[in-house]
Amino acid sequence: MSENRVEVTLEQQQGYRFEARFSGGTPPLITDEPAPLGNNEGPSPAQLLVTAIANCLSDSLVFALAKFRQPNDGIRTEAVGLIGRNEANRMRVVGVEATLHLGHPASAFERLERILDQFEQFCTVSQSVAAALPIQLTVLDSDGVKLKG
Repeated sequence: MSENRVEVTLEQQQGYRFEARFSGGTPPLITDEPAPLGNNEGPSPAQLLVTAIANCLSDSLVFALAKFRQPNDGIRTEAVGLIGRNEANRMRVVGVEATLHLGHPASAFERLERILDQFEQFCTVSQSVAAALPIQLTVLDSDGVKLKG
């Protein structure tokens, strides 16, 4: 049984362009497919999926850092959705690569190893899709030192 609900209504504007309206006062969002199907007037469903994964991982890292009273500002995340064909030759998102950059050097944190070992577990989205979609995660500090992945 779910504790909360995420509600969205999509209304077609034209062709592949839709307006997504969310409950709770969240501003609407225009979605679209890139050419030649659409006019690229908003993010595509694949871009939204990759964004959701990357954003949730970022939020989870902010949460975990705050939980341990560590600096949680300046985080930057880059994510790439890998598109390929499945056994039926249908286009699919076949993987996601996410790189999270901390806003400070590793030396600025206490208990960083413990934080990095557990923050992914707080991510509702990545933990929900990981069984079907491989997610490769890398965490770097602000100096570019690889801390995870």
